[in-house]
Order: sequence, then structure tokens, then C-alpha cells
Amino acid sequence: MISKRLTIAAAIVLLSGLGAGQALAKTNAAPMQVAQADNTASTPAAPGDAAAPADQAAAPAGPAAAPAGQAAAPGDQSAAPADQAAAPAVTPPPAEAAGTTEVKANPYGLKSLWENGDFIARGIIITLSIMSIGTWYIFFMKFWEQARMMTQAKQVERRFWSSNNLNEGIDKLAKNSVFRSVAESGVRASSATGTGLVNLNDWIAMALNRQLEEINGRLQGGIAFLASVGSTAPFVGLFGTVWGIYHALIAIGLSGQASIDKVAGPVGEALIMTAIGLGAAVPAVLLYNFLVRRNKVINEKLRSFASDLQTYLVTNKK
Repeated sequence: MISKRLTIAAAIVLLSGLGAGQALAKTNAAPMQVAQADNTASTPAAPGDAAAPADQAAAPAGPAAAPAGQAAAPGDQSAAPADQAAAPAVTPPPAEAAGTTEVKANPYGLKSLWENGDFIARGIIITLSIMSIGTWYIFFMKFWEQARMMTQAKQVERRFWSSNNLNEGIDKLAKNSVFRSVAESGVRASSATGTGLVNLNDWIAMALNRQLEEINGRLQGGIAFLASVGSTAPFVGLFGTVWGIYHALIAIGLSGQASIDKVAGPVGEALIMTAIGLGAAVPAVLLYNFLVRRNKVINEKLRSFASDLQTYLVTNKK
């Protein structure tokens, strides 16, 4: 009885020991697994050793790729000569050719106005051109004539009044001198005895005045043309301006729109007419005033000479 109990107790103790041993073994295995996990995380070389075969397997691909790169290099070298061969085909233009620009003719200039204008526009241009040319021609002719008379006035002061007698003084003057013609007219008048209506002094004065009026008429010749041009040329140009504006209105009516290309030609024609009219009128006015002022100076010199000559002829002394 006692042995059976001992046997059962031993069996229970044995079973309990086996259960406790298994539990202790599980308990010891868990810290070992945790330690192995920590060692694996702290040392990454171990996975690298595992991946080394993969790198070694991929390593042969590197040499294989290198020849491909080396094979591509000759392709680049062969492409470089092609680019170099194509480069000379694109040559920059010379500096002079690049700097030069094509000069287009002005479609609204004076030449275009003459070619495309009607007979009225051409007639206005011709009229204003004649006015301008005539103005400058008369100016140069009168200026030269006035300069010659002023030179003759200086000769009278040096030669005529320094001579011994009247006839000698007249001979010293030039044959085309206006002062000589005045002196000869006075001498002819003094040689007459006069008439019963006027005395000798008045007769000589009348003869000298007639000669002075004749010379003054020659001086005034052509001056009236300058005055006429100066007063009428602006209105002739204004007529051309009105005619150009009329053409501009016609162009607007035909096109139905007031665009620049439709009115530029007629308006440019109007402005050109105005400019030509002013170009003829302004010089005419200025030159007219200039010549009239010089004529007054010459007339004063002639009147002074005629007055002194009359006194000499009446009194027979200087």
C-alpha cells in the first residue's frame, strides 16, 4: 500500500518536473531569440554578406555594360565629324551686308505727286516754280545793278568833284554811269536860255528831276514782280491744299473708311502744295524789302548829286 503510494507520488513528481523543465526551457529560449535579434540589428554586415552573392552575380553585368559604353563612344566620335562637317554650311552674313537695308522709294513725295497728280496739281506746281525762279532771277539781276550804281557813286566823290571843270569831271565818269547821264542832262539844260514861263534855275531843276525819275524807274523794274509773288504765292499754294483735301475726301468716300493708306497720299499732296507756296512767297517778300531799301539809298545819292550839280550850274562855282 505504501509502495503504491510512493510510486504514484514519484510519478506525480516526475510529471511535475517534466512540466517545469519544459516551461523553464521555453523561458530561456525567449531571451536568446531577443539577443539574436539585437545582434542582427546592430551588425548590418551579416545581411551584406548574404547579399554579396547577388552583387557578385551583378558584377559581371558591369564589364558587359562597359563595352557597350565603349562601343557608344566611337558613335559619338563618328557623330562629331558629322557636326563639324555641317558647321561650315551655316556661315554668318558679312557685317556690311547685315548693316545695309533696302531703301524704299517714298510713295508720297514730290516725284509721286508729279507722276500721279492731275493737270490741276501739275499746273499749280509749274506756276509756283515759275514764281520762285523769277523771284531769284530778278533778285540777282537787281542786286548786281544796284551794286554797280553804288560803285559809280563812290567814283563821283573821288573823280567828278576833284576835277578842274565840269566837262573834265564828266569825262572821268564811266559812259554807262547814271551819274554821268544826270550831269549831261544838267549841262544841256543850262546851255539853254530858258523860256518865258520858267527861269533858268527851274528849267535845270526840271531837267534833272526828269533824269532822276527815269533812273528810278529802271531801279524799280522787276521789284513789282517780287511784291506780286509775295502776296499771291501763298494763296496759290492754298488752292493746291484745298485740291489735295478734296481728293482725300473722295478717297474716304470710295473706300468707306478713313484709313491712313487712303488719305495719306492726298493729304501729303496738300501739304506739299502748301510748302511750295510758302517757299515761293517768303523769299519774295524778304528780297523785295531788301531791294527797296537799297533803292532808297541809291536815290538819295542821286538826289544829292543832282542838287549839288544844280547849284553849280546856276552859280557857275562849286
